[in-house]
Amino acid sequence: MEVREQPEVVIVETDAYRLEVSSTQPMARLVPAGADPMRLMLLAALDTDGGADGTLRVAPPTVEHADGAAVLTLETTSTVWDSKQVRLRCTDDEVAFEVGVTGSGRLAQARLLGGWYSGNPRWGGGIFHSQWPARTLFDPSPDDPKRILQPASEPATIGVVGGSLPGRGHWFFTPAPFLLAGTQSEAADPEGAAQWTTLELRCDVESARFTELRYAPFLGGFSIELAYEGQTPVEGSFSTPPLVITPGVDDPYAALARHGERLRQLGLAPRPRRARPDWWTKPIFCGWGEQCRQAKLSGAHPASLSRRERYDDWLDVLASHGVEPGTIIIDDKWQTTYGRNEPDTERWPDLPGWIAGRHADGQRVLLWFKAWDPEGLPPEACVTDALGRPVAADPSSPAYEGIVRDAMRAMLGADGLAADGLKVDFTAQTPSGPGLSRTGREWGVALLHRLLALVYRSAKAANPEALVVTHTASPLFTDVADMIRLNDLLRLDDPDPFAAAVPQMRHRARVVASVEPGMLIDTDDWCMPSKAEWRSYLAVKPDLGVPALYYATGIDYSGEAFDDDDYAAIRHAWARWGAQRVQHD
Repeated sequence: MEVREQPEVVIVETDAYRLEVSSTQPMARLVPAGADPMRLMLLAALDTDGGADGTLRVAPPTVEHADGAAVLTLETTSTVWDSKQVRLRCTDDEVAFEVGVTGSGRLAQARLLGGWYSGNPRWGGGIFHSQWPARTLFDPSPDDPKRILQPASEPATIGVVGGSLPGRGHWFFTPAPFLLAGTQSEAADPEGAAQWTTLELRCDVESARFTELRYAPFLGGFSIELAYEGQTPVEGSFSTPPLVITPGVDDPYAALARHGERLRQLGLAPRPRRARPDWWTKPIFCGWGEQCRQAKLSGAHPASLSRRERYDDWLDVLASHGVEPGTIIIDDKWQTTYGRNEPDTERWPDLPGWIAGRHADGQRVLLWFKAWDPEGLPPEACVTDALGRPVAADPSSPAYEGIVRDAMRAMLGADGLAADGLKVDFTAQTPSGPGLSRTGREWGVALLHRLLALVYRSAKAANPEALVVTHTASPLFTDVADMIRLNDLLRLDDPDPFAAAVPQMRHRARVVASVEPGMLIDTDDWCMPSKAEWRSYLAVKPDLGVPALYYATGIDYSGEAFDDDDYAAIRHAWARWGAQRVQHD
């Protein structure tokens, strides 16, 4: 690395890039080797409940050398903070952008690589943005199942909030890894471009007190937003997590692998576990798809069909065709309330006896667990809104902690239902928005992790072999999940929800396998748009992870019924997976 300080510019040059930082304006040019330059606006806006953060003045950069890096610091004058610094930490292959402030306030939103600025009369006032010559963007948080890549001119979000309503359809991984990749090519697939540049948020889960990271493009520019939502108090000093820019990346999936390993090397993410019981890798039957199919045929609500007699019928149908899953997931709604998870004895009479019977047949049983739902919880166990109404469970509340521990003993303990684990769902309903109150300090990603840590550790205390399945495809969450579910294929509320299964689910599996080496994958199976798509996906499931089957008699979306060839295809896929399991063991 070579650093040259000239009257109007500071130049940092390595084999990977050339960085030119202006001494007169808050701007820099980052020129990757063999690619067009990025224009970086060295501004940030950390808005608070006291007002929007504007930058009034920016001093020339100062240069320090520490631990093999060159650190360029720009002192700025803020409208809401006592002091604000923008720092660029340059190493041989990357540039990290970080902002530090002193003062007090409740942090609402942080905008990085852009912000309000009034220090140059020639520019006028307003919000200024950085510029990235990327045409194609790779976002590891799946949204539209029809695509894997998107135009870089469109926004993207990675976080823990989402759902089926418009503008929220990114719930499949909550969260995904905090990394985006862009290329100047109009690539058709992630391996179809020669060179990428990545933007990577490098933080631990405790620092992740935002609900979403948003890539915000606008009229040829862009900035990165972190949504703190007025839920993070600052008293004294605060620094944003480093936003690391790495040019010259060959493959976004390889970049995800490096991202995860880098976090682990820095002690920011836990190391994955390897030991696991053999039964964890046996094929899964989850009744949700069949609940939806029968609901469509009868006009009932799918949740009303989580019933003992229904599951017995479906498992009998499968067994009669030589299909016998190793693990059975009882899905929504086997319980009387989502918050307390007591069995509904009308729908599931003698659930402990039913589970014991499945154990006698060599099968295991997981129970579906709906994260965050306050149904049945007292207000003191909940996140509440400004009217005092419960909006979500509060994992920082001692009352809720006690409820979860008791529930896990009742669900998984030998003296309770003696189930074998959990399918954790709806993590995208993480509480979000101003005016909400909870007991602890965590918010956003950090609050979701606290919830899952409470559930996971309570589950293991009740049953050390319990299998906990989530869709948290992030290296920050490796310590609270044993298996990652690829989640729903379709967004059924879209005007045209049809999507090809294999490309999308291959992509999701690659994201998980890249960022969390050795993590088990639940391939999911719902909702399949047609039997042909289901058969195509069934054939590749053994290459992706543990085969999961959501249907017993046919497909819900298209209404097509299974025939003997379909059951034979299930047997074949499961046999192939079984042979691979033996080979891997």
